[in-house]
Amino acid sequence: MGSCDSTAVQESPVAYFRRQVNNCFEYAGDGKAAGAKIVGIMCEYTPREIIMAAGGIPVCLCGGSREMIEPAETVLPANLCPLIKSTFGYSLLKKNPFLEMADLVVAETTCDGKKKMYELLSRERPMYILELPQKSDDADSFDRWVHELDKFRKELETRFKTDITSEKLKEAIRVMNRERKLKRELSALMKEDDPPLTGRDLLDMKSLISGMPEDMVQYEKALVALKGREPDATSGSRVRVLLTGVPLPHGAERVIDIIENNGGLVVCQENCTGLKPLLEDVENGSTDPIISIAEKYYHLPCSVMMNNTRRIDHLKELAREYRAECVIELIWQDCITYDVESGLVKKMAEEELDIPYLRIGTDYSPSDTGRIAVRVEALFETVKGR
Repeated sequence: MGSCDSTAVQESPVAYFRRQVNNCFEYAGDGKAAGAKIVGIMCEYTPREIIMAAGGIPVCLCGGSREMIEPAETVLPANLCPLIKSTFGYSLLKKNPFLEMADLVVAETTCDGKKKMYELLSRERPMYILELPQKSDDADSFDRWVHELDKFRKELETRFKTDITSEKLKEAIRVMNRERKLKRELSALMKEDDPPLTGRDLLDMKSLISGMPEDMVQYEKALVALKGREPDATSGSRVRVLLTGVPLPHGAERVIDIIENNGGLVVCQENCTGLKPLLEDVENGSTDPIISIAEKYYHLPCSVMMNNTRRIDHLKELAREYRAECVIELIWQDCITYDVESGLVKKMAEEELDIPYLRIGTDYSPSDTGRIAVRVEALFETVKGR
């Protein structure tokens, strides 16, 4: 499989992850040259383990660039989630090198906006529709999900002319469990009174590609370095924030920067670019790895699920575990599923946890940065006043 420049492991973890897009591009390019298949994904529900067991490299294609939105709006409606528009804009302009080298795009049936965007993408891109379950606690729904993942395995075997054996699946499970464990340990550093890193630092320690060996080396180095680091002198005086809601793809980190530049410290990120996909591992002792993989991904507490009570339960647990002093929920413009759930999250925060809540609805444009900063500062004053 491909690898990044050998000097990468000599860098500090901070320097290494600052060039994570280049790291991933080198890894994907080397892998493709060696015969690996590039598989584009856009949702945490797609099991990386099955792709890896097929000799594929799973790459996240979610767009975080506001420059890609205007081109997308020549085809898509303006009142659509910016993540969807940005992703489609990259495709229109052929500006995402990972998408251009992709042998397959997996289209996960989450929200209606994504599904219709996939329909347009499929006119020019090789695509497989991964139908997600909708009912979070229904036995028949889970059985259909297992069947769907088995179909996905067979599709990859046929398309890539390979055999996805139980041994290959178990090895991929081992790799992904290790990655999730290391990321959980890094996140756990934020539980300290004076964490040795910021929420933005933690967010930056991610890759577009799952299971990269170089990433594992850097995660381990970061854990050693951070556990011995002196905390920031200001971290103890910052307001401890639990950030929930939509994911923050690469290039769309503006809101977390606003929070941390105005007196906050994001100690817990519950979203898809944070802890949500890390909360559970895949059992690796099962006689049928597909069932074990299905169980892990089926339990993801996404807002597209009915009923999504698991998300509220996790939020309560995480808020207490990370000692959050307030909850901030980020919702991309026209993200209906998270917007509908925001009332439930607000009630949970204010009535059950007795901490303040702030909903931030925005897109990728910086035009409302000042307004958001004022609201965040007011929230923090409320926290300090308590």
